[in-house]
Amino acid sequence: MARLNLAAAALAIACYINPSNAFVAPIQTTKTFGLNVATADETFASEGAKKQVGNDSFLNENLMARAQNGPGIKNKEKLKIGVIGAGLAGMVAAMDLADAGHEVEMFETRPFVGGKVSSWQDKEGNHIEMGLHVFFGCYYNLFGIMKRTGGFDENLRIKQHIHTFVNEGGKLGSLDFQFPIGAPVSGLQAFAKTEQLGLEDKFHNAVRLGTSPIVRALVDFDGGMDMVRELDDITFTEWFTQLGGKRGSLDRMWDAIAYALGFIDCNNISARAMLTIFMLFTIRTEASVLRMLDGSPQTGLHDPIIKYLEDRDVKINLGTPCREIVHDVDDEGKPTRIKGIKVGGTQEYKEFDVVVAACDVPGIKKVLPESFRKYDQFDKIYNLDCVPIATVQVRFDGWVTELHDEMRMMNVAGDQSDGRGAGIDNLLYSVDAEFSCFADLAITSPGEYYKEGEGSLIQAVFDERATSRSNDQLVKDCIEQLNKLFPSSKKLNCTWSNVVKLGQSLYREKVGQDKFRPAQATPIPNFFLAGSYTYQDYLDSMEGATRSGLMVADEIIARADGPNGLAAMSKKAKVEEKESDEVPFFLSSA
Repeated sequence: MARLNLAAAALAIACYINPSNAFVAPIQTTKTFGLNVATADETFASEGAKKQVGNDSFLNENLMARAQNGPGIKNKEKLKIGVIGAGLAGMVAAMDLADAGHEVEMFETRPFVGGKVSSWQDKEGNHIEMGLHVFFGCYYNLFGIMKRTGGFDENLRIKQHIHTFVNEGGKLGSLDFQFPIGAPVSGLQAFAKTEQLGLEDKFHNAVRLGTSPIVRALVDFDGGMDMVRELDDITFTEWFTQLGGKRGSLDRMWDAIAYALGFIDCNNISARAMLTIFMLFTIRTEASVLRMLDGSPQTGLHDPIIKYLEDRDVKINLGTPCREIVHDVDDEGKPTRIKGIKVGGTQEYKEFDVVVAACDVPGIKKVLPESFRKYDQFDKIYNLDCVPIATVQVRFDGWVTELHDEMRMMNVAGDQSDGRGAGIDNLLYSVDAEFSCFADLAITSPGEYYKEGEGSLIQAVFDERATSRSNDQLVKDCIEQLNKLFPSSKKLNCTWSNVVKLGQSLYREKVGQDKFRPAQATPIPNFFLAGSYTYQDYLDSMEGATRSGLMVADEIIARADGPNGLAAMSKKAKVEEKESDEVPFFLSSA
C-alpha cells in the first residue's frame, strides 16, 4: 500500500525549541511494544535478525548491503523447506534460504505472486493493482533486494524531493525538502514554508513537536526512541493535543498522513506508529525521497525475484493454497513438530523439515490449526485486525493533473515530458478527498501505464469510509472528487475504469497492537512466521515485509546445523517415526 512516510518533515520544526526541554511527557504509559532490546537476545538466535530490531536498526547503514549480498552462509546440512505464501516476505525468505543451500518450495493461493503488492493484466492488457505502491528512501532492505536481483537502477524512477498536497479548487500545498543542508534542517524549512498550514497551526505544531521524544532523539537517540515505543497505548490525536497541538493541524495535514500511512485517522492510529516513522525521518535525509516503479509491480519488482528463485531451483506453485498443516502434538494437545502440509484442491501431502508461514493477517488466521492457539504467541495474532481498502483506476482522454495549460491538458498526441504526459510526476496527497494518496501512473510509471493516444491513468486508494459502495459508485465518486481537486478536468471524459476491493489489507495500527505482533521463530521448533505484521521495527509495508523475510531466513539458517539443529531434529524424528511404525501391533497395544 502507499506509505506516506513524509511526515517527519514536520518534526524538524522542533528546532525552534530547546532540545533540553524536549522530553516533557505527562501521560503515563506502560511498555506494551512486542519486543524490546533487552529481550532481543533471548528471542532471536541469529545476529542478522537482532540487527533488524532495537534502536540501532534505525541507524544501521549496512542493512542494504546485507540484503544485497545475501546471507553469506552455506549451511552444512540441507533442509527441505516449504513456504506458505509467495508475497514479498515469502519470496525474500526463499531467496536467502536457497542461497544458504536449502531446497525450497513455495505455495501461493492466488494465480500470481506478490501478496498485497500483486498486480496482473486483464484481457485487454490493462495492468491491475491492489494498491498504490511507493518506495521511500528508507526502504534500505527492499532496495538491497532489488539491487541483488538487478531491478533497482532499471525499474525505479526517482521523484523530486517535494511532497504535494492537492486541495479543493486546484490549490496546492507542499513540503519541499530540496535544501543544501540535510535533516533536520531540510525538514524545518519545508515545514516553515508549507502552504498547507496557516501561521497559527504552524506555531502550534512547533510547540507540540518541540516537546516530543523526536527532539530528544536529536541529543539522546536511545532515550527518544524508548519514549516512542512507550506510546502505543494512546492515539496520535491524544498525544498531539496534550501539549499544544490543535485540531486544525490534524484536519489539514496529519489526518491525511495517518490515512496514507495506515488507512485510519489520527483519532484511531497509535502515536507509536506515527512517531516511529517521524523518528526515522529525523535522522535520515534520504528517507523522504520517493521512487516509483517504471511500470507494474509484477514487471518491476516480482519478475526479477522470480527469475532469481528459479535460477536456484526454487519451485513456485501458484493457485495452490495450503489446506492443512500436518503436525504432532504432546499429551496436552500442544503442537510439537510440523511434519508437512496438504496443498491444492486434491490436498496433496508434502513433507518438509521446516515450514514457513509467510502470510498476511487474514491468511495466517486461516491456515493456523486450532491447536496452535494453545501457545500465547499464536493466540495473540487473533487480536490483530485489518482495514479494508478499494483501489480505483480511472483512465481519461486528457491529463487530469495539468492545472496551468488547457492545450497541454487536452493533447494526447505524443510525448510532452519525461513522464510522457502533462501534469504532476509524483505521488499526491489530499485532505479534501476520500483517497488520501493518489497518482497519475501514466506519468509517474509510464513504462506500462502510458498508452499512446490516451491520457491520465489515475490510481486512487479509498479507505474503509468508502469500501461498502458499489464499484460503479466508487468510480463515479472518484471522478467527482478529482474534478473538485482539478476543476479543469471536468472537460475530460473517462475512457476506462477498474475497482479492486481488498477486504483486509494492512493490519490496523490502532492503539495497543504492537504487543500482539509475533516474532518469526515460534514455540514449534521447525515452524516459522514471516510477513509485515510480524515483529520488526518497521511498520506494515513493503519494507516491513522485506525485513521479516530476511529475519526469518536468518533464524532458520542459524538453527539449521549442529547436533541439536533443525536438520538433526528432523532426522531424529523420522527415525523415531519409522521405528514406531515397525513395532508389531501386539507390542504397541500391550
